[in-house]
Amino acid sequence: MSSLAEKYQAFVLPTYGRFDLDIARGSGCLVWDFDGREFLDFGAGIAVCSLGHAHPEITEAISRQAATLVHASNLYRTAPQAALAGRLVGITGPGKVFFCNSGAEANEGLIKLARRFGSMTGRHEILTFEGSFHGRTMAGISATGQQKVKTGFGPLLEGFRHLPFGDLEAVEAAVGPSTVAVLVEPVQGEGGIHIAREAFLTGLRELCDRRDLLLLFDEVQCGLGRTGEWCGWKSLAPHVQPDGVSWAKGIANGFPLGAFWIGDGQRDDRGPLCDLLGPGSHGTTYGGNPVACTAGLKVLEIIERDNLRAAAVELGNQLVSALLDARLPHVSEVRSLGLMVGIQFDRESFPQGSRPPALETVVRSMGEGLLAIPAGETVVRLLPPLNVTADEIGEAVKKFSAAIGKLAKGAEPAPIRHS
Repeated sequence: MSSLAEKYQAFVLPTYGRFDLDIARGSGCLVWDFDGREFLDFGAGIAVCSLGHAHPEITEAISRQAATLVHASNLYRTAPQAALAGRLVGITGPGKVFFCNSGAEANEGLIKLARRFGSMTGRHEILTFEGSFHGRTMAGISATGQQKVKTGFGPLLEGFRHLPFGDLEAVEAAVGPSTVAVLVEPVQGEGGIHIAREAFLTGLRELCDRRDLLLLFDEVQCGLGRTGEWCGWKSLAPHVQPDGVSWAKGIANGFPLGAFWIGDGQRDDRGPLCDLLGPGSHGTTYGGNPVACTAGLKVLEIIERDNLRAAAVELGNQLVSALLDARLPHVSEVRSLGLMVGIQFDRESFPQGSRPPALETVVRSMGEGLLAIPAGETVVRLLPPLNVTADEIGEAVKKFSAAIGKLAKGAEPAPIRHS
């Protein structure tokens, strides 16, 4: 056991099943441990480091702002917060933004918006979906459609129902007198890269309009360029406009920042929806601080300047093509949208062992010098930075293939579906 592992064991709560790797530093798509071993990072902090590690322009912007003003409290106005809010409104639609520190907090804000919106009519129920993930707070795990995050934390926050992802008829049937909103990830990340169909998102918008419900999109993992569009849902159903959107992860390249947007539509006699959370209804101490907002502004600037949204599509297609060409054994499907790639393993053909297929593959990939992210027991996610290179993609697929090849034991590759 390393000295760092010993300190974690002694002083850090054991809430993560951490891999046996001590990361010392990073640069671009690479990280190194304290012994100098090099790894291609195709997890990017779980879709957080949109521009890779230690991007020099972001480092310079953060350093400059930190030498100017770090914190002033939200009792006052600061220029970086106003600028970033304006930028997010510009890429999403007319409305207003609230800044926080994480995706869980951003989703809490959307949940509170729905509760406030429904309070005048006695409605509070929010419909979410099986396989979803909305954060680790009590409201977040209550909203999440995965039992594993709920066990041992009851009673949960009342007022959530989980429906089959993509099943519009189930949503229609579930709407009742207490229903006030639908909360959905256009691309389920933690659930295994499951992608909503255009008809599903279009149908949800029509249903919400017809039944006076809010349509809320959780874009914490799929937003801000990763799918090839600023808004992940616009890669799927560009004509749909939600009532609220949550972001975090890739928004500030690793600097803690979350946000949610609320549209300016007037849904009742109380004025625009984005003014519904008035003074005293919601707050945060650190959210929207000048350093975090400066980081966010620089991230969006670089993605736009370097045309990285288009690159996400092109490089994502290249990554998928290379995976399919590799004819990987034990893989049944590859699901992708831009640089969100989920590799589905066939549990039946996968060699039996003490670890589930996703975990076994991720550990073996790490041994080859590649970092990937499990999603449940049978899916491995590849979420490289948006500025990953073609050469890095080729090298990553070689390492991934080598890891699986050592598991194959003569297994014949089967046809792999792509969706």
